[in-house]
Amino acid sequence: MVERNDMDHLSAVLKAASDVNRRAILTLLAQEGPMRVTDIARHFDISLNSVSKHIKVLEACGLATRRTEWREHLIEVQMGPLSAIDHWFAELRSIWALRLDALEAALKEDDND
Repeated sequence: MVERNDMDHLSAVLKAASDVNRRAILTLLAQEGPMRVTDIARHFDISLNSVSKHIKVLEACGLATRRTEWREHLIEVQMGPLSAIDHWFAELRSIWALRLDALEAALKEDDND
């Protein structure tokens, strides 16, 4: 059973990933590696301030982290929180598998009667 804290974290990850710009930022970081906010912003037709706000949302749920090298702040994708989504889908699949197994058993029982 999924605990409340796990569901809150899953909700935060899903909410962060629900925005097309944030998904594009994650994809860019996964493809290119750590980048400065200004370099990320060059790939988008939105303001630097908007990109920064999107990054803060990604950081808040752990999908991105910021590290400082000298004076540069580098944003890096973190794939770990996506495991919460994988886990949730696995639970859904197992619930449906149990339901389908029960249906199959019921149908076989009807055939045998």
